[in-house]
Order: sequence, then structure tokens, then C-alpha cells
Amino acid sequence: MALVTVPMAAQDTYENANIATEDLNGTARYVGMGGALEALGADISTISTNPAGIGLFRRSVASVSFGLVSQEGGKNFANGDKTNASFDQAGFVYSTRTGINSFVNFGFNYHKSRNFDYILNATGGMGADASQNKVSYNKGAAENGFVGVNSSGEVLSDYYQFSQLDYLYYNTIIYNPLETNPYGYYGADRYQLNRAHTGYIGEYDFNLSGNIKDRVYLGLTIGIHDVHYKGFSAYDEVMAANGTGIRQVKVEDNREITGTGFDVKVGAIFRPVEESPFRIGLSVATPTWYDLQTSNYTAVYVDVQDPGMLYKGRNSLGMGNTYEYKFYTPWKFGLSAGHTIGSSVAFGASYEYADYSSINNRVKDGYDAYGNSTTAADVEMNDHTQRTLKGVSTFKVGGELRPDGNMSIRLGYNYVSPAYKSEGYKDGLLGSYGVTYQSASDYVNWKCTNRITAGFGYRLDKMNIDLAYQYSQTDGTFYPYKDVIDPSNVAESCSVSNKRHQLLLTLGYTF
Repeated sequence: MALVTVPMAAQDTYENANIATEDLNGTARYVGMGGALEALGADISTISTNPAGIGLFRRSVASVSFGLVSQEGGKNFANGDKTNASFDQAGFVYSTRTGINSFVNFGFNYHKSRNFDYILNATGGMGADASQNKVSYNKGAAENGFVGVNSSGEVLSDYYQFSQLDYLYYNTIIYNPLETNPYGYYGADRYQLNRAHTGYIGEYDFNLSGNIKDRVYLGLTIGIHDVHYKGFSAYDEVMAANGTGIRQVKVEDNREITGTGFDVKVGAIFRPVEESPFRIGLSVATPTWYDLQTSNYTAVYVDVQDPGMLYKGRNSLGMGNTYEYKFYTPWKFGLSAGHTIGSSVAFGASYEYADYSSINNRVKDGYDAYGNSTTAADVEMNDHTQRTLKGVSTFKVGGELRPDGNMSIRLGYNYVSPAYKSEGYKDGLLGSYGVTYQSASDYVNWKCTNRITAGFGYRLDKMNIDLAYQYSQTDGTFYPYKDVIDPSNVAESCSVSNKRHQLLLTLGYTF
């Protein structure tokens, strides 16, 4: 009972935004200082933010980082756990001297740029005669019957606005040819959703950098992004007491996204005054060009008093699909400053900007003369992205104090402005394959993110050990669906929060 896979496919705005956003992660020193090292440099984690930071190394180094990530609040669900071990970073820099004060450095670093581990719990009441299946019903309702539905009540796969979820609802509880009026919907009293997000994006960065007379530092990084995402959700609606015999409707959705992307980052750091250690950093990152594959299996289960009451006994129905798609993240620009006082004090500040409304959703539209698939912009979904997302500013500040030559104490803070417009919503009426292949109607408009970090480091000869703690919080508003056709078909929104604690340990060696 699956839709026929077609060569053109895309993904929706909210799924892509989830992949495009990044966490603060890397070495314990980098995290402990809030990531504000883009101008200070000499930390391997700057390879992905300002590649010129690798040019400040004067010795070769290697490091590895791992730790624990724990979600505050929420309830364990399915395969999601609130506390998980995490392998976060591994890399090295090979430094070669080319002059008295000049070096050329080569670097490689892996870090987990996105940790998807998160459990979402949401619940709320329903408006009068409201439900998720009514959204699907309203999509098909028209004066002369149902557009995009054949004589058997099956949703036509070439009608973009009908999703997989609509198909399942139509072929369980909406369409029953045994009735005088074969089309209908069922109102609900309340809803509950539980979802377990798991997985990560691993970023592999290759860097060439160096400095000119210890005053100008330049760097180039090529990054490869490896996506592994899984999500499992159970959405329940307890139906209103209306004599229909339908007590509850449940939608279970499994989705997996895998694939790769790549980007290019360039950066520069310079000291305006020769006698001063104060320095300024600039960086630019291209979009990450993602080529991904998504697969899902979604099922509707109807709890009824009389198991034979539904047409053909369809008290449950499932379907799945797999397709490939592309999307490109926005350009990113960075400006930073850093200063040191002797060898005892260092502090830095950074600002980054990325316009998430410019995310480019793509559809495959054919093949070139060499047999390679070609793509074009998904105009409908890109317009929706512009209406839903906006530019994001990230501010980082951090400092490091060394009471003696071996010990370091660090503090940092991050503020990330919201990527979602408060009035944004998931639009199920777009003429896009990003709608056709939707298997869930819920969405969250996340607000700003605040991160507080602290760290400690100790060096013993050529070895160093660093420990960092990070607390991050992002609040948001959850919506189970948006009925664009009938504004009265509304469910209560629900406040949700992603509060995360991270403990990170880095082991390093200088050679």
C-alpha cells in the first residue's frame, strides 16, 4: 500500500531546519570558553568555524574528546534515553616551520556538529469537533466531491497536496462506501505526542593554514558532513463521545534520514598593531550541499468498540516510502576578536550570522548528458521556508585564566537568536513533494538558545587533560497540526523545552 516512488522529491522546511542547525561542540577547551576562539585560534575546533585558527599552532598536536549528554525533564520513550554517552571529537594538526616566524599547518578533525538525542513530550486539548483526521478530510472536501481521490477512495499519488498521512486517514476512517454519505471525520477531546529523536551529524574537516610573519593567519577547510537521524513518534487522539464507537486513533511514525554533504570554509586572522597581541578574525562558510535519503513507515491504528464497523475491517493500515532529495543550507559569516595578557589571561568574542530563510530545497528534475541527475529549486517549499524561517545571529564570549603555567580555568556564554518566526507553521497545502511525502503534521517553533559553559584544564609535560560543562536551553511552542482550510479546526498549542547538560573530557598530546 505504498505510494509509487517518483524521481522528483523534496523535504519540508521543518525537517531541513532540524538538520541545518548546529550545536556547540568540540574540544573541552573550545566548549569551556563558549566557542569564542575564532580570533584567538590555536584550538583544533576552530577548523570548522575560522580555519585560520589552525595557523596559530606552532607545534603538532593530537586530541580526542568524549563525554555524556543528558536531557533535563521529559519522559523516556521508545528507544530514546535522557542520558547518552557521546564520542565528540578526534583530530590532529601537523605543523611545519617555513621561516623564523612563519608556519604551514595541515589539520584534520572530526567532531559531532549535531546531536539529535532528544525526547519530545506534548499534550493538550482539542477545540470543538477538531482533530488531525479532519485536516485530511478538509483537504479533500469540495462542492463536487473529493479532488485527488479515485472512486475507491484512494488518494492519487500525483496530487502533491495529499500526504502519506492523508492517504492513511482516507483509507481507514474518512472513506466508507457502505455509508449513504461515504466521507466523514471524527472529532477528538485531547491529544498526546511522544517522539524519540536519535542520531547525529558527524563533520570531517580537512585544513590547510599558515601565517605570515606571525601577523597574518590564513586558512582553508573542506568539510564532509555525515547524517544519521532516526525519529519514532506516537500521536494519540482520544475521540469525543459522539456515538460513533471510535474511542482512540493512534499514528505511529518511523523516519530515518541518512546521507552526506560538503562545504568549504575560509578564514583570516590578523594583528592590526605589531606590538599588541590583539587580533581580529573573519570567516565565511559556503552552504552545506546535502544529498540525503529518507525512509519512513507510518501506520494508523483505530480503537473501536465493534471491530467490524469500519469498511473492509481497516482498523489499521500502514505504508512506507524511500526517496532521495537535496537541500542547501545558508551561507555563514563570522566576525571575531581576541586578546591575551601575557600567558595568564585570554578572552574572545565572536559573532556569526546565517539567513535560514534562504535554505534551498531542491527537486530532481532530470539527467544531464553524462547521466548525472539534475536538480531545480522547489519554488513552493522555498517560498514557505522564507515565510517560516529567518536570519540567525550567534554571539559568543569566553575567557581563560591560568593561575600558573599548568592550570587553566574557563568560562563562556552563547546566545543564538530564533531561527523560526513565531507565526510560522507547517503548510500541508503546498504543491510540493515535500508535502506529498510528509508522514507527520506536527511542528515546533523554537525560540532563542542560551548556553552557559565552564571548564578546567591541566597540562603535564606534553600531555593535557581538559574538562568542560555546558548547559543549554531552548524553549518552543508545539503544534500538533495546522488546518489552513478550516481555522476552527484547532488544537491547543503546548510549551516545550530542550534543556541539555553536557560533560566533556578531552585528552591531548603535543609533539
